[in-house]
Amino acid sequence: MFFDKRDYALLAIVNDVLERDEPHWDLKKLLAPYLHPHGIKEMAATRGLRVAYAVIHLLGSLERGKAHERVEALRAARDEVLTTAKGSLRTNAARVLLQVMKELVRSKGDYLRQLELAHDFRIVTSGKPRVVLQQLHKYHLVEMPEEWNQISFDDHVHDANTKGRKSPTHLIMDAWIKGIRRLTVVYYNYVDPRVAEELLRAAEVMEISVHVGVDVSARYRDRFARFVWEPRGFADSQEYLAFLRRPDVQEFMSAGRAASNYQHAYVFEVLRAYNQRHRLDLGRSLDIDAPQVDEVEFCGFVGMGQPSLLHLGTFILEQLVPLLRERHARLRTDFCDHGAEGEEAERARLLLERISRLCAEEIVEQYLIPERNPDLVDPGDPEAPDLPELMAMPPLKLMQRFAGLHSLNRVTLIPDGLGTEQALEILFDCRGYVTHMEIFNLKGDVDSRSAQSVELNRLRLALNDSSPIALKRILRQRISSLEQGGIEGNDLLDKLNRILGNINGFRAPFRNSPLKASMGSRSTGRSVLTRGMGLVVAQTLPSRSQRHLLAKSDKREFLPVTVEVWRRVTCIPMEAAGALGERWFALLRSTQWLAGLTCRKVSDWKPVRWTVSMESRGNVATLGGPRREPDSGLQPGCEAERRHRQPRFKYLNSRWLNLLKVAVGFVPAFLTFALTKDWWVLAYLGAFIWFGITGVRNVIQSVLGGGGIRRSPLLRWNDYVSWSRICDSLLFTGFSVPLLDWLTKSLVLDRMFGINTSTDPLLLYTIMALTNGVYITSHNLFRGLPHSAAFGNFFRSVLSIPIAVLFNSLVGLGLVFLGTPDVNGVLQRWAAVISKLASDCVAGFIEGLADRRNNIDMRRWDYKAKLAQVFETFSALELLFPRKDVLLMLQRSEEFFSEIRTARSSLDKVMIVNALDLLYLYMFQPRAASALRGMVAAMSREERAVFFASQQILENEREVSRLFVDGIVGRSFSKGLSFYLLRYRGYLRNLERLIQSVDKGAVPEGVSMTSRRGNEFME
Repeated sequence: MFFDKRDYALLAIVNDVLERDEPHWDLKKLLAPYLHPHGIKEMAATRGLRVAYAVIHLLGSLERGKAHERVEALRAARDEVLTTAKGSLRTNAARVLLQVMKELVRSKGDYLRQLELAHDFRIVTSGKPRVVLQQLHKYHLVEMPEEWNQISFDDHVHDANTKGRKSPTHLIMDAWIKGIRRLTVVYYNYVDPRVAEELLRAAEVMEISVHVGVDVSARYRDRFARFVWEPRGFADSQEYLAFLRRPDVQEFMSAGRAASNYQHAYVFEVLRAYNQRHRLDLGRSLDIDAPQVDEVEFCGFVGMGQPSLLHLGTFILEQLVPLLRERHARLRTDFCDHGAEGEEAERARLLLERISRLCAEEIVEQYLIPERNPDLVDPGDPEAPDLPELMAMPPLKLMQRFAGLHSLNRVTLIPDGLGTEQALEILFDCRGYVTHMEIFNLKGDVDSRSAQSVELNRLRLALNDSSPIALKRILRQRISSLEQGGIEGNDLLDKLNRILGNINGFRAPFRNSPLKASMGSRSTGRSVLTRGMGLVVAQTLPSRSQRHLLAKSDKREFLPVTVEVWRRVTCIPMEAAGALGERWFALLRSTQWLAGLTCRKVSDWKPVRWTVSMESRGNVATLGGPRREPDSGLQPGCEAERRHRQPRFKYLNSRWLNLLKVAVGFVPAFLTFALTKDWWVLAYLGAFIWFGITGVRNVIQSVLGGGGIRRSPLLRWNDYVSWSRICDSLLFTGFSVPLLDWLTKSLVLDRMFGINTSTDPLLLYTIMALTNGVYITSHNLFRGLPHSAAFGNFFRSVLSIPIAVLFNSLVGLGLVFLGTPDVNGVLQRWAAVISKLASDCVAGFIEGLADRRNNIDMRRWDYKAKLAQVFETFSALELLFPRKDVLLMLQRSEEFFSEIRTARSSLDKVMIVNALDLLYLYMFQPRAASALRGMVAAMSREERAVFFASQQILENEREVSRLFVDGIVGRSFSKGLSFYLLRYRGYLRNLERLIQSVDKGAVPEGVSMTSRRGNEFME
């Protein structure tokens, strides 16, 4: 009854991969960046297996894997989910697919949970908007605009190389799943170029704007002031990595390592203090025997990160979890099952609550921070002996050190532990080197954060104001506050008075470069007290997403920060295909009000002003979900644990579910006809006729949208048909029968107003069509379809009115010709069916065109990525053989492969795979030929020549066959090899005809188009 065979199959292959110590060698090849998801590797493994393997490889390669393998796994996973997802919420569905696969991998051991996730993965691939939205809400993900133009960011996060939990690649993947477009990853005191390279490469794959920040402390009075340094202005990631490897920068990073080692020393000192005394106190409070912490095991737990108190607190908690679960079980038995009473019961209840709520942050706060260990050297004490050189620098000297390394920098002041007075002094001393100030973060209590943030943002706005009045007012208030505090003679008060006297000099650096705001979550992926990374300006989200955020504001924190944004629309001129297209575009552009038809409009958002207010909720929301429960996984109090769960109704087997949908829709349709019609044909067959119209229309539109009679011979007609989509249509069309036939046609129009086929057929069909349009629009909105599609379906009903009148006239003429008595009575009985037929005819045409457009758009997306690889590979060959005519070499395959072997290059394999991918796309993907025709027409003559020459490599059967034998499509290569051998000749002939039809001169003289032997493509 529950789950499908495909759910069990996906789960079996995922667990098979998880249980192997060594990765599948054949699956690992599928991570190669030049293999397209819709290409030849579809013959190697199912899409679910490929996504699962990529995610497993990404999540499981933190220690034993290499950075480039994680990045390639991320690339493969992204491409797979983007090509798997369908529908109007394609990007959002891809985000859900990655999240579900992550959960599936992590749920190993919970078979029912894994089955549910496998089912969720499969149904999300259908692209149904309502399903995608439900899954987004389930995983606390915010729906993002499909244009991907939202303002979503996080200016302060950590990965596993500091105190975070995730590798740089894993962090970038999670940022994309959350919908973050701009990210700053912060490292303490130094950054390793290898780490930065992995981060930047992963960000390029996911198209996230990422910056690397270095958190450095400077000695300021009786404390440290923290700054995040981000060198900017590099042309690309390679230039930035070259900067990191410069000797002077490496010298600075070495000083940063010394500062980190100084700070790490405290972590190991407090570890020993914990072993000596704190663990005993912790054990007594939990009524357990807390074990000692082994330093070697702790270092292994930290891995490539920088040891921190959060690491230590998390490691201690993980050691305690087995003991806590055992103690928790005994307490539940004594207190809950045996019903203890009195003081003993209260003590047991409190202990249950404490055990259940214990988290790493509580361990850190109660036992590990310097305030709890006064006998140890505090790394936050600027007067401590042996202070590293970097930490001993005052703020201005540190800023000058940054400027000496790079001229264009973003320096953010982190105002932790600083009041407005201290922030004023530091900004004055730094002489404009500080470009940003963090005005809000997600750590700590909201009210306390807001109070400080309001004051700091007032200071920032005052510095940027063209008038000095606001800054003068703040300075006088701070001076007055210090004077009233009775510390009139201290240095800070004197400094503020000097600043007041030089207020124009203070403001001067910010006139041309205003002090900007920064906001970050400081997420590490370990804390259960914060919401995780990511912030978004709600105004830049889809209206449906904004409404959901407001409705679920208790689960999604809105910060007291308001960002004023402007919507910006850019019109990008489209390129015309061919001379006729250019003349047509020129004609349209000559008319101002038609010129917009020749442009592609791209909208984005520009942030203008940031404000912080204690009184009102802003428009910046967190992207992280509700705070997680502590990692012990223990239930507080006497709440029962779930042991034997049963699958829920939504996991019903697809066949049963589809049958149920059809039955639910069929019952009202059949009852309407059976109870209201006298003629047995309509009474007993009317529902079948009605459902037949809908079913046949869906099948025809799907086949026509996928290629129609000119579709690939390798695909059957039912390969294009979504039976789930048809069953959904039948469900909703069943309820339209009582609405149209009984309520609208018979009860309201005929009986109440006397409108029927004999009195006013035009008005009858008009009202029925409008009623049907309202019904279709309402259930489309209910199913989560875009408003444009829903209201477009309303106008389809309007277009069906003249068709219905025409059908009515034709049927009437036919009945008269056959000598049927009471023609008007017959037409009245069949009026709803005629209206339905007319509506579905229009729907089949319009939705068939929509399916065709969607298929062509997807094929263009496929071809755009694949052709870019073809031309990139050709460019690499030109550089590899500077004295050779590469275009001619490709026609002489023996010479080409001989030269490649001499050069010891693997570009020949890349060329073959590119050609095989394009062959597979052309033969197996809907509307591939139509899309390729348009792409070829848009190419230049030279590009067409390169494209065709790159495909002629398929003529070398020996080399291509060897690649199959080597496992390019897995161990079972016979199917792929036979496909290639049978189809490549016809494919090349079709390309030849296509190119010649576009421009017969595209292929240079002397280039053999292809041999004339073998099978025809369309045989």
